[in-house]
Amino acid sequence: MLLKTALRAQALRSSGVFSGSLKVLQRPWIRTRTPTHPGLCAASRGIHVDSPPIIPTLTTSYAHGTSTSSLRNTTVGDSLLQTVERWPDREAVIFVGDGVRKTFAQLQQDVDQVAAGLLALGLQKGDRLGMWAPNIYEWVLVQFATARAGIIMVTVNPAYQVQEVEHILRASGCKAVVCRAQFKTQNYSDMLRELCPGIELSSPGDTRSVRLPDLRSVILLDSRQQGMFHFEDVMQAGSSTFMQLLQDLQKKISFDDPINIQFTSGTTGLPKGATLSHHNIVNNAYFVGKRVGFSWNPLNRICVPVPLYHCFGCVGGALCMAVHGVTAVFPSAGYDGKANLAALESERCTFIYGTPTMYIDMINQPDFAKYDLSSVQSGEKQIDILLFINIVYGTTENSPGTFCQSPTDNMERKSETVGFVLDHVEAKVVDPTTGQVVPLGTTGELQIRGYCVMLGYWGDEAKTRETITESGWYKTGDLATMDAFSYCRIVGRIKDMIIRGGENIYPTEIEQLLQTHPKIKEVQVVGVQDTRLGEEVCACIRLVDGEQCTAEEIKAFCKGQISHFKIPRYFLFVTSYPMTGTGKIQKVKLREEAELRLGLRQPREPEL
Repeated sequence: MLLKTALRAQALRSSGVFSGSLKVLQRPWIRTRTPTHPGLCAASRGIHVDSPPIIPTLTTSYAHGTSTSSLRNTTVGDSLLQTVERWPDREAVIFVGDGVRKTFAQLQQDVDQVAAGLLALGLQKGDRLGMWAPNIYEWVLVQFATARAGIIMVTVNPAYQVQEVEHILRASGCKAVVCRAQFKTQNYSDMLRELCPGIELSSPGDTRSVRLPDLRSVILLDSRQQGMFHFEDVMQAGSSTFMQLLQDLQKKISFDDPINIQFTSGTTGLPKGATLSHHNIVNNAYFVGKRVGFSWNPLNRICVPVPLYHCFGCVGGALCMAVHGVTAVFPSAGYDGKANLAALESERCTFIYGTPTMYIDMINQPDFAKYDLSSVQSGEKQIDILLFINIVYGTTENSPGTFCQSPTDNMERKSETVGFVLDHVEAKVVDPTTGQVVPLGTTGELQIRGYCVMLGYWGDEAKTRETITESGWYKTGDLATMDAFSYCRIVGRIKDMIIRGGENIYPTEIEQLLQTHPKIKEVQVVGVQDTRLGEEVCACIRLVDGEQCTAEEIKAFCKGQISHFKIPRYFLFVTSYPMTGTGKIQKVKLREEAELRLGLRQPREPEL
């Protein structure tokens, strides 16, 4: 019951706060009676993790993450090789739904076979390859194979439709794409035939398309079709000649080379291709893992239900596996709450990754109580166990993590902040209008500088200059505050801030309050147009199944808990929210829908 209650409380409290940036790592602690600094939780198990700041050294909202560890100067491929040398027979990846289990040595052998096969197809260092698939073993193979061959992998959301895929493959200039023929209702091969008319008449590797002018090779994972390679053919093409070419190529691959293009979800426009280097993601995987204890206990088994196409999955999951030597357990190809719980039990996972929405789904499973999740709680004897949740804050453009909690943080810090700045990362909170660093505790825009900042948006210099300053600061667009210990609170998004009669209102504050109402399952707050005040507050609410509620009831609940001008004027009860392909709520569209329902906006004229 403790596990269920803690997950529910944290997931609800944090939902929506980080605009989709919220990432959760979970593991246990055991309470002790040893007195500690007031900022630390009186809980320790003797685990070795980064110690949080205990002296309030900051005088303004600027922090620099110091470290006892140097930045790593290795490539993704070398990181995997180093782990293989240390623990060749340890399990590296487990894909529960597909029955795949591979040790580090087996993984490395398969990776090199695929890498040599890609070279045999004519792909060269710097070429782009699109990976369009759910969480399957081949995804991880391609991730590390492209890294070994110097090919830049472009991650593609498996839920994307024709126009979205066309934009990503064309914008990044992909020469090859790897995909399944079909997954659930998605028929990838049909979509590719639409994008490449006549592909069935061409030879594999000789695709020609007006809509995708750079594409030459389509590689199917699960079937053989005319004009397309089969994945097995690619592996078999990796002869000794190309294996030697692969080995020779290692001398030419630098840790500063681009290795991955992650397209953002595009909540306000077309997705942009954040280009990340080996240096970006290897160090991020290392320092996030170090903060939560991976580097001190590589016997951890991490459950990874988050998608691999997302930075959280491919860096926090697969790359943490390679860098720290932990075992990555993937419950199913697509998200499945029951499969997650079953994997936690059967594989004795010690960590689980997820987002608040995932945790809410898992703890609401009807048979939640039947699963044995004791491995998540503790690998030791049951001595007054408490569950804890570690939050990592970041963005795709930052590889992704920049702030992370410590397992020893107290509950106030765990529930109210995203932790303190990661090693070797600079962070500051500035006035969005002047660019000046603000005093401690003052709301402003959070900006990041350091090894983690992306190389830029692929093929979009203008958008890159708009996002990264001349001095190297990445503008997150998030509103935040910082305290004297460098702990950061995320207040909301600049673009989501509501200005009502001159008062700045942050939707997150209202959302957090309303989510404590027992009848409310989820809530999103937006600003809608108002002729007198400029904007008014509107709460779009999803109720708990079977519950009924009125606007008057919720207004009464708010009174005395927040200022009167923050209490929503409008309440709309909804069953869903408009979402991006990566599962982020599109508040721009939600605002439009709310204004239409309230009669504040005229319907758009249909396009001819």
